[in-house]
Amino acid sequence: MKLNLCRVVNGCRLGTLTNLGKKGVQAMELPGCIPDSVLYCSIHDPIALCPHGYNNNKTISIWGCGGRMELSTSKFMSIQRALQPDWFQCLSDGDTLSGETSKKRAKKSVDRSLSFLDECLQLQEKSPELQGSVMIGVIEGGDVMEERLRSAKETAKRPVGGFLLDGFQGNTMAKETRLKLLASVTAELPEDKPRFIHGISRPDEVLECIESGVDVFESFFPYQVTERGCALFFNYSYHPDPEEAVLKESGDQDAVKIRDEKNKNEKCYPEMTSFEIYLKEKKYQDDFGPLVSGCSCYCCQNHSRAYVHHLLVTNEMLAHVLLMIHNFQYYFSFFRSIRDALRDDRLTQLKEIICRQAL
Repeated sequence: MKLNLCRVVNGCRLGTLTNLGKKGVQAMELPGCIPDSVLYCSIHDPIALCPHGYNNNKTISIWGCGGRMELSTSKFMSIQRALQPDWFQCLSDGDTLSGETSKKRAKKSVDRSLSFLDECLQLQEKSPELQGSVMIGVIEGGDVMEERLRSAKETAKRPVGGFLLDGFQGNTMAKETRLKLLASVTAELPEDKPRFIHGISRPDEVLECIESGVDVFESFFPYQVTERGCALFFNYSYHPDPEEAVLKESGDQDAVKIRDEKNKNEKCYPEMTSFEIYLKEKKYQDDFGPLVSGCSCYCCQNHSRAYVHHLLVTNEMLAHVLLMIHNFQYYFSFFRSIRDALRDDRLTQLKEIICRQAL
């Protein structure tokens, strides 16, 4: 894996990751989401907060359908040898919830994670099956700045292929604290290796992390939106008059009503964001327009809001298939817009547009 940076503007990094995949012929543009062509193994489901208090100096606890399982470094690496992933997150102690973590616990988290990293690197060196896999070092330390910086500096000394900024998922950390930690930590990391983050997916939060030097994100947000029976619907055009530009492209009045519609939309889920519309609402049963005017996805080109509404209220599996197609394409288009904005020096305008739509 090789990182080629073409621009770095105020901490935002634009570039390409090359030599990806088993044959080393895949590539991905940064900033971006982990591509389908890459098999990436993380320790936990990044969007699910795990019970805490179960890690120790020898093992990390993970949870699955069968309950809790303890992973030692040898057991963890044996799993990696069986899977032979392209990238894998190193074993680490990320049990540091913001606001509940003492300096002593944060220090222990960093010490354990560095110890696990050294053991995993030794085991990888002895494993022929993993010579083509890239280990991602994990930056821990909770919300304790001193320990975060120590973790970053020490992990950067090891021969890892990239860095995962762990512990920022969920809503346990204040926004100001998160951004301050991210900016300080990325400043300590080498420029020639990618920075990953788990659990950050909302468009406004993604842009904030990119400004803090993060490169690679996950794409679980479209899945969450789909599970709520919603469609992504927000403006990411950074042209001088985005509403007018979208209006000309779509040929109808939807674009100028986006904000009003979202403000009036009743939140059917507490976690529902202002970047989506809830298609189970009765008002969509007679709406025969596409999910988003101007969207080129299969769903928007071939089906209407009324049809997807019907599928949702009758619990048809096809509803989530069509929503998934739309939501993933729309989300990836948002990342393309970010890269274009970086090339055009218009990221500030894009961020203003996105933040105006965030609640």
